[in-house]
Amino acid sequence: MFNEYALHHAWLIPLLPAIAFVVIGFFLRKSPVLSAFLAITMSMVSFILSLGVGYGVVVQHITVEHPLIDKIPWVDIAGLSINMGMYIDPVSALMLFIVTLVSLLVQIYAVGYMKGDDGFGRFFAYLSLFAATMLGLIIAVNFVQMFIFWELVGLCSYLLIGYYFHKPSACEASKKAFMTTRIGDFGLLLGILLLQIVFGTLDFAQLTIAIPEYVQQYGTGVLTVAALLIFAGPIAKSGQFPLHVWLPDAMEGPTPVSALIHAATMVVAGVYLVVRVFFLYSMLPNVMLIIAWVGGFTACFAATIAITQQDIKRILAYSTISQLGYMMLALGVGSVTASMFHLMTHAFFKALMFLAAGSVMHGLHDKGNIFEMGGLRHKMPITFAAMTIGVLAISGIPPFAGFFSKDEILLAVSEVSAPLYIIAVVTAFMTAFYMFRLLFLVFCGPEKPENNPHEAPSTMKFSLIILSIFAIIGGYIPHVYHFGEWIRFGDASHEGLNWTIAATSMVLSVLAMALAWLIYGSGKVSPDRLAMRFSTLYNVSYHKYYIDELYLWLNYTFVRGFGKILYWLDLYIVDGIVNGLAKLTYRMGDELRQWQTGYLQQYGLILFGAILIMVVWLVITAPISMASLRGGAY
Repeated sequence: MFNEYALHHAWLIPLLPAIAFVVIGFFLRKSPVLSAFLAITMSMVSFILSLGVGYGVVVQHITVEHPLIDKIPWVDIAGLSINMGMYIDPVSALMLFIVTLVSLLVQIYAVGYMKGDDGFGRFFAYLSLFAATMLGLIIAVNFVQMFIFWELVGLCSYLLIGYYFHKPSACEASKKAFMTTRIGDFGLLLGILLLQIVFGTLDFAQLTIAIPEYVQQYGTGVLTVAALLIFAGPIAKSGQFPLHVWLPDAMEGPTPVSALIHAATMVVAGVYLVVRVFFLYSMLPNVMLIIAWVGGFTACFAATIAITQQDIKRILAYSTISQLGYMMLALGVGSVTASMFHLMTHAFFKALMFLAAGSVMHGLHDKGNIFEMGGLRHKMPITFAAMTIGVLAISGIPPFAGFFSKDEILLAVSEVSAPLYIIAVVTAFMTAFYMFRLLFLVFCGPEKPENNPHEAPSTMKFSLIILSIFAIIGGYIPHVYHFGEWIRFGDASHEGLNWTIAATSMVLSVLAMALAWLIYGSGKVSPDRLAMRFSTLYNVSYHKYYIDELYLWLNYTFVRGFGKILYWLDLYIVDGIVNGLAKLTYRMGDELRQWQTGYLQQYGLILFGAILIMVVWLVITAPISMASLRGGAY
């Protein structure tokens, strides 16, 4: 049967996009049509295979506790054995479905968005590699395989963010993303090495058995250190405070890249890593508490910044950071179900909103300031409908997907921590406010005559329509497939809603929508006057709490200052000693060279003189030696 074939050949899912990357990169880069055709075809086959994997997991009752693991030896030497293979369970099956679907729709969308671009083939090669590396990360059977693909995902983000390499801002953004995520990756690598030292293995299945036994015998001290080091990787990759600064700048890449990075690939890799090693984190309640507070603070912090931003893609970027914080918050309170549910729905509505934003920018010749837009609903009805669905979904308005997943998180948090629940609810209010602010400013109000917008081409509209459908129906998937029981990983599963929590969040979202309309839609309240009245708060939010400036100051003052100190030590101390020894050796050689004349007569004279000195020395010292001998004998 097809599902059995897909289950046992899941390694083809990342391999096919990888083949597309190689073929396009080496042979089809100059052919836009063939490049797009091959990339989309391979992604479509991968998507079909992922559907087979998901169906096979359900039919064959594969669970998180009893996954399907298939691996082959890769490195086998004394003291070290590393395998490569595939790890299939409900969590990885869900991730395969999300990544392949969004990647496929983004590539279809990119056909219209990137039409006429000089690097069309190169762009599709990068997209294929990006999808391949993320899919390889998902099915990894151990930390080594995951880390390899983890780093390749970072490389792909560097290539795609800096796709417009002729733009200085894109080059700086790609370097910023690469270097910032390396900070977290260094911690991740140290954590992986610590686990190898303690357990002698990095295999997920073996660690699942070994860690509980280790905790019972030795406690949690060493594991706490390892878990925190590993969590540094998700902090950077998933844009958690304080390593979130790279993610808004990633908007320098083309909009399809933004949708791919922010919806289904790079940024959720950190969330998936925590889920995959939840067997470690679930044993460490103190670390779970740290994860919850990091996620909760990041969610609220990013939302306060998004309120004042003016670039359409930058607003969505800070929204992504906030929603990733929500996912981490759910993991921190022990609910993998809620986190993965929100990861899925977020992939649908965030990809939808990014692609809708790209459609707006495409129709306005790359204009991105929302205050320079207005009235686009008449000229771009499909884009307007898509963005509206996305905004309703992320704001938690029923019956859209975000309503169900957001309230699942709120319910899980309310059972653990009242302060974190308040933070989550306030964040939900701000999310609805800044998203409706975007919707009203871009699509409502009077048209700007100078804009002359036009609707997106059919390839772009196709992806918008499909994602709109998933953003509407995504919240009902759990009720059809018993989602909580399917991917449950030791956490309580909530089938259904807590109507008190749901009603509270829904009322707050409606109030936020009304407030946004009052300020940005009706014109009854002047946003400029509000900004002037609360200028201090506005400036702090608009300048992102000056964190980028703080990092630049720290880099200039400490990193550069420390570098100057090291440079002085190297120049005057290290080089001084080395150069001094070199000069001493040179001078000694120069002096000794004086005696190397090449004249035989001079050498004979020196030899004769040396012998004469030795004879005289012996004659002088001989009586003294004889006298001492006589004294000793006497």
